[in-house]
Amino acid sequence: MPLPYYVSPEQMMKDKAEYARKGISRGRSIVTLEFAEGILLVAENPSTLLHKVSEIYDRIAFAGVGKYNEFENLRILGIRHSDVKGYSYSRGDVTAKALANAYSQALGNIFTQDIKPFEVEVLVAEVGDGNGAKSEMYHILYDGTIEDEKNYAAMGGQSDELRRFLKDHYREGMTLAEALQLAVRALNATQNKTLTERDLEVAVLDRTKTRRKFRRLPPEVLAQLMTAPQ
Repeated sequence: MPLPYYVSPEQMMKDKAEYARKGISRGRSIVTLEFAEGILLVAENPSTLLHKVSEIYDRIAFAGVGKYNEFENLRILGIRHSDVKGYSYSRGDVTAKALANAYSQALGNIFTQDIKPFEVEVLVAEVGDGNGAKSEMYHILYDGTIEDEKNYAAMGGQSDELRRFLKDHYREGMTLAEALQLAVRALNATQNKTLTERDLEVAVLDRTKTRRKFRRLPPEVLAQLMTAPQ
């Protein structure tokens, strides 16, 4: 009788992690920056129909890289989770931290229990409401690991290079135009090409807005901001 095929748990987890990382490395990058009036999310995404950056709740945004159908499912689950909690309790009880924990649990369970892990990384960002509350950014990896990001975050194939660039050039208190120009410079420098406003999907969590803080920036606005003097 032939022996059953055996793979050690350590090797199985290693193979799953390598598989997920390879899939994510093929994804176009996303840069997230804090600026004076909120949080800026910039994704390389020439599509006008398939969004990588979206609104989850009043002060919370979602960004994902990797397989579109997988992070889109996570986005929908996040919206349902937030709506149910906000309706059952209060809108103020819906937080990025709680949502990041839910994503972490879901991705961790998929990574350990399913044969194929999700080939995604997601980011949940929450802007402070303007009365001194700090903004929060949580980067959730394919295996459920959560990283608490400060000032800036990067995901996708060139995430390490983007972080090094942002570490050297980021400064607090930037205007929206300055933050956008820095994000575009980082993407250009790490990919050796020049991106235009048509290659980008850009949104902000604007703390100066009432209630719903999320808004998208159309290409004509991006063109003005990208050429604005500093």
